[in-house]
Amino acid sequence: MTNDLPAPIAAYVAANAQLAPDGMLAPFAPDAVVCDDGGRHLGPGEIRAWIQSATIARRAVFTPKAWREQDGRIVVDGLTEGDFPGSPIRFTLSFMLQGGAIARLEIA
Repeated sequence: MTNDLPAPIAAYVAANAQLAPDGMLAPFAPDAVVCDDGGRHLGPGEIRAWIQSATIARRAVFTPKAWREQDGRIVVDGLTEGDFPGSPIRFTLSFMLQGGAIARLEIA
């Protein structure tokens, strides 16, 4: 499934599967923003801290099941499994790409 995803998203998903924070951060643009669980994380420092607390600390791995293009975004549906209550949980990740990088990620 990840082979079909646009390259920056595939790189993010592959790094997440390995719980590799540097690899997860690499596909983001310098001015990227991540919106997750009511929080907004802007730029590499805040996104790295979010990756550390939301993903690495909880060993949360997202597995894409399907994706589509919608309103200029790449919308990816899948399951996240990890060390947190209710695991696994279905999530939808909405990516906006710009210049070959992730400019925005919204998680619902």
